[in-house]
Amino acid sequence: MEIKVLGVGCSKCRTLLATVEKVVAEDGIDATVTKVDDMIQILEYKILSTPALVVDEQIVSEGKSLTKAEVRHLLTRKRNVG
Repeated sequence: MEIKVLGVGCSKCRTLLATVEKVVAEDGIDATVTKVDDMIQILEYKILSTPALVVDEQIVSEGKSLTKAEVRHLLTRKRNVG
């Protein structure tokens, strides 16, 4: 699984990245987590606000920092579907 957190460095972006990394580690998810902070790359996703969470090149959330439970739900759903 490839997970990307899109954002230029605001506190919500940093919080989302930390939350995603914690969930991946706690749940033993086989994933690569990357932070995308290059504005040109972010614009390619055509999102309206950051932070955004992209899982396997699909935008699953944008514009808010998520709780661990929300991240876990999104990643579990993606693993079961994908």
